[in-house]
Amino acid sequence: MTDQAVFIFSEELLNYKFSKHHPFNQFRLQLTVDLLTKMNALDQSQIIMPRKASEAELALIHDQGFIEAVKKAGNGLLAKEIAENFGLGTEDTPIFPNMHEASSLLVGGTLTAVDEVMTGKAHHALHLGGGLHHGFRGKASGFCVYNDSSVAIKYLLEKYHARVLYVDTDAHHGDGVQWSFYDEPNVCTLSIHETGRYLFPGTGNVNERGQGAGYGYSFNIPVDAFTEDESWLDCYYQAFREIAEFFKPDVILTQNGADSHYYDPLTHLSATMKIYREIPKLAHELAHQYCDGRWIAVGGGGYDIWRVVPRAWALIWLEMTENTNSYGLLPTQWVDFWQAKSPVQLPKEWDDPENLYAPIPRKAEITEKNQLTLEKALYPIRSQSKTQTL
Repeated sequence: MTDQAVFIFSEELLNYKFSKHHPFNQFRLQLTVDLLTKMNALDQSQIIMPRKASEAELALIHDQGFIEAVKKAGNGLLAKEIAENFGLGTEDTPIFPNMHEASSLLVGGTLTAVDEVMTGKAHHALHLGGGLHHGFRGKASGFCVYNDSSVAIKYLLEKYHARVLYVDTDAHHGDGVQWSFYDEPNVCTLSIHETGRYLFPGTGNVNERGQGAGYGYSFNIPVDAFTEDESWLDCYYQAFREIAEFFKPDVILTQNGADSHYYDPLTHLSATMKIYREIPKLAHELAHQYCDGRWIAVGGGGYDIWRVVPRAWALIWLEMTENTNSYGLLPTQWVDFWQAKSPVQLPKEWDDPENLYAPIPRKAEITEKNQLTLEKALYPIRSQSKTQTL
């Protein structure tokens, strides 16, 4: 019997922790799980414990020298000057005890999700501890040590011989995943992110389309700063639908960073909870349309851990399980319990108020600019479709 969806989680995932004051805070996992539990939307029987990725699995993507450096760093045995060559011990990616073990568990959680879906045990799998899309073959970057999505995609290619569509809606460009498969025609990447003109990592331009056999399988839509819901969703709907039709994947892997929200302290977009309702809906629809339901979702960025991330990530699970209990008031029990610990006023409802922020003066200009970017990004598909029609 195939389960509709499984939820990959263990409190050990909270051990991926750089410091008390670092913006990447896995406590958001606990807040999300508690929200789903308090609304009776997540049962213990649906939760699967993540396993640690083996070194051989990590080496599907990462250089052995880098893996050894991470192990040494986590045990306090890596010299500072050597650590920096591997992107470790930086302001973004500080060294913390048992870094290798904690990072391996995040990767293993995504591999657990892959196996559940690809062996037919579940249609969908959610691993919110994953989504570390900035990690490179031999270097940590942007809060990411190992890149769980890249390892999972390579695992999907080698073990299941699957065509993988990777869709990244984090406000930051999914650079590590894109470059890992830039010349691979069986992996198609789509990243919708804030333009790199203002935001790390500065890549993800529309003309980054792949190379060699992989040319034409990398898609980027860098939206302008202050982009609002309607313009963002227009890009998402059109791009995801047209790319899925073009690529016809066997499985969809979505990275669900929740940092495009207006409240996020590290980015400059003006989205609200409207986009986080719609993101999983379309992924769910297209997974059933093209992949017999095979949909794996991971977490990612999201730095307003109190007001934004729990609601946004809970909506993914509610969509996966076709639970419509996501309107109106949040569970009072959840709000009251966490308000005593929260440094900000918690929202009381699932949706944001219409007047969350003052109107953006450049809205029309931003919308037009994003539409032109979308047209450039999808030009290869659209021109090919016109040629075939003729």
